[in-house]
Amino acid sequence: MARRPTIAALLWDVDGTLAETERDGHRVAFNRAFATRGLPWHWDAARYGELLRVTGGRERILADMATQPDAPPQAERETLARQLHALKNGFYAELVAGGGIPLREGVRELVEQAATHGLRQAITTTTSRSNVEARRSRHFGAGWGRLFPVVVCGE
Repeated sequence: MARRPTIAALLWDVDGTLAETERDGHRVAFNRAFATRGLPWHWDAARYGELLRVTGGRERILADMATQPDAPPQAERETLARQLHALKNGFYAELVAGGGIPLREGVRELVEQAATHGLRQAITTTTSRSNVEARRSRHFGAGWGRLFPVVVCGE
């Protein structure tokens, strides 16, 4: 009789897996960052969908800047992208803390059930550590370390 494979661990991505974060989370936070800096840029859902082909928020900003006629000179773009990304992460954390980006239906139950059965779990994501921290604090509270002892982020 053939042996069934055993699952050694459950690896969770954040954006699009634990929660649907892109359209109503990250995109909204990017637009707030642009407005805060007085930039006329605005990413609608279609444009943000195109930019999702680029991995990483700072990298998305840089890719979009290359198409903006009012973007700063090339030598200033990296600094502006870092500043905008930091602002965006703060706005994203506010959205999460305010309950604006819930976990996907059934995710919490699956995480808890896996933990109850002793399945090792980790978060592996290209998003920034600050975005993961915001989500874990909001949705898994003080017990997050028990659920996800390993976290690997984009940094």
